[in-house]
Amino acid sequence: MNKEQALNEIAAEIRACRLCKKGGLGKAVPGEGNPDARVVFVGEAPGKEEAKSGRPFIGRSGKFLRKMISELGLGENEVFITSPGHYLPLRGTPSKETLIHGREHLFKQLSVIKPKIVVLLGNSACVAILDSRMEISKSHGTVIEKDGRKYFITFHPAYAMRFPEGKKLFIRDFSELGRILKAGLA
Repeated sequence: MNKEQALNEIAAEIRACRLCKKGGLGKAVPGEGNPDARVVFVGEAPGKEEAKSGRPFIGRSGKFLRKMISELGLGENEVFITSPGHYLPLRGTPSKETLIHGREHLFKQLSVIKPKIVVLLGNSACVAILDSRMEISKSHGTVIEKDGRKYFITFHPAYAMRFPEGKKLFIRDFSELGRILKAGLA
């Protein structure tokens, strides 16, 4: 089985998973992108636009994220974008239980893709992947190594769009991410 088939199988598991759907609405959003991506972006959970289409980060904050990815010199066909929450949460932010369960599928995706670096977009991504709440305001722009993987921490693009200071820091973080990628450190 090749990587694309393996990711399609994981996507089918997500669509069939009753625990993933518990407390969520709309279509499943298992993630999309290059099975050989050097960089994987991990968000929180789908918004309304994503839940309608089944595609990650296509709403307002998604367009901003995709613009920032492009400014890194990466095409959308070179990265993989996903989240630990695979359905639109009934209440704003996905529950810790949803994030912890969703990471099972997320870790399977990462083990297939084998990215050089995983970009954690906000606290929910950190809870799901690192099993720890982070003070993003203090740890943003940094790389953490855990279990043989590199994780780059930054704000969620929705936060960056909501707060001018957050946007400035998000852009600075992406500049640092670009430097890391160009230097071959990830």
